[in-house]
Amino acid sequence: MSAERSRLADAYTPADIVAGFLAALAIFAAAVALVWHPLRLLPLTIVLSLVSAAMSTRMRRLATFAVGASAVCFFFGMTIAVIYKHKLW
Repeated sequence: MSAERSRLADAYTPADIVAGFLAALAIFAAAVALVWHPLRLLPLTIVLSLVSAAMSTRMRRLATFAVGASAVCFFFGMTIAVIYKHKLW
């Protein structure tokens, strides 16, 4: 009985799974925003990564990485867009 309880306590909750998918989506969208209209995608990626960080304590490391990746991609995406005179919108 106690082994079954510990297995249930270690199982991922639906919030953990959704937070992981949101963080992964934010990382992918931030990478895409480096080459395609950074001001359209990067605010969305920052919001998605912050929501995933607030949703789950288990996916905290992935969500923290997503926040950092979104911030770094924002900096480099805007820099690339300005240097090569691409459209921001």
